[in-house]
Amino acid sequence: MTIRVLLADDQALLRGTFRMLVDSASDMEVVAEAATGREAVDLARSHRADLVLMDIRMPDLDGLAATRLISEDEDLAGVKVLVLTTFENDEYVAEALRAGASGFLGKGINPEELLDAIRVVAAGDSLLSPTATKALIARFLAQPAPPLGRAAAPQLAALTPREREVVTLVAAGLSNDEIAERLYVTPLTAKTHANRAMTKLGARDRAQLVVIAFQAGLARPDGA
Repeated sequence: MTIRVLLADDQALLRGTFRMLVDSASDMEVVAEAATGREAVDLARSHRADLVLMDIRMPDLDGLAATRLISEDEDLAGVKVLVLTTFENDEYVAEALRAGASGFLGKGINPEELLDAIRVVAAGDSLLSPTATKALIARFLAQPAPPLGRAAAPQLAALTPREREVVTLVAAGLSNDEIAERLYVTPLTAKTHANRAMTKLGARDRAQLVVIAFQAGLARPDGA
């Protein structure tokens, strides 16, 4: 299947560069471009993109607010947001995850890494740049904010012991393959447990599952 990508960046030159890169891949295409956060939300609704490549600093409505509007819109439940920004600020990372983004990368990555990131996020996995360290993300998630995880906390009781274990490992940044190796199960089994946990906790994807795990106390910044 072809991944339908919406580009949201206030710089036309960058959008043109991203368009050429995305359109050069045989498994993806750019379906629309937005110069503001408001346009990004409107175009996400009208073009039904699979993924929005979202800048943070844009006029009218910034990328974080636009991400929140997209993630809260039930009609856009299948749309993933990958935040791509010059500002790899740790607080931005936390806010992007709270807003519902499935990934966060700096614009300094190479072209192939960006294409791979689009594929990973479009497939439903989460992705963070190497500089977005989990300890710092957890520190910011622990600060007072609209408690995404609090509403899901009662559902933690519905998780099986294995699902809770998998959620904790997902929050630690482990991939399905790494979780499988740690728990002596197959990667498919690890993914199945993660997916079931997402369903029970109402998480859109693994990135939101990480947020819920920290805010509900299932995972801690120190890994305890």
